[in-house]
Amino acid sequence: MLLIVGLGNPGPKYAANRHNIGFMAVDAIAELYRFPGWRRRFQGETSEGTLAGCRVVLLKPMTYMNESGRSVGEAMRWLKLTPDDVIVLYDELDLAPGKVRLKTGGGAAGHNGIRSIAAHIGPDFRRVRLGIGHPGRKEAVQRHVLSDFAKADSDWLGPLLAAVADNAPLLVSRDEAGFMNRVALAMSGSQPKAARGAGSRQTAAADRAGEAPAPATGPTSAAAAPTRDALADALDRLTGRKHL
Repeated sequence: MLLIVGLGNPGPKYAANRHNIGFMAVDAIAELYRFPGWRRRFQGETSEGTLAGCRVVLLKPMTYMNESGRSVGEAMRWLKLTPDDVIVLYDELDLAPGKVRLKTGGGAAGHNGIRSIAAHIGPDFRRVRLGIGHPGRKEAVQRHVLSDFAKADSDWLGPLLAAVADNAPLLVSRDEAGFMNRVALAMSGSQPKAARGAGSRQTAAADRAGEAPAPATGPTSAAAAPTRDALADALDRLTGRKHL
């Protein structure tokens, strides 16, 4: 079993904030693989399903960002997991918008949610850093992360969430290089056109049926980029409000 955590702040006021991209990412995973509805547990909201043949618990802490560790620690202990079984998705100021990086352990780099989790379970959990860009001035950081994504961000935000969800089974199976490569391909648009979308449709259907997906014939990643209206509709479903 694995615990996949998305970080953010609860409530409609924060739903479209840059700081809530972790919530958006786990919502995208739950939607793509048709996990059941969210329920309150572990001072957060959870949904359970299967990815890559592994039982997965998705968690959105409802403790507010700075106390995320209380929720993650409670879930980890109750589920009898170790920090190595925990994957956290969160916003990263020091990455350009749409960029993704993976690492295990290390410091919090100023991120209060990561600092809280490390204080409760130690630093040795896996981290998926989702780039939101830096405003350029330290004094503007708080306003930047607690502001809604701009309309122009739909050009990369929708494809990023789709690519992360599409390739989540690679994270679960610990193929981190494969995950990074396929997300990068999806974001660059350099994958073969015929292969786009094959991974998500095939893998999601197989996971719902409890079967292994058939081998892909080429690189797979998110579906071909949808229209701006389609992206807006998808993000509205994930955040629960209009924002693009």
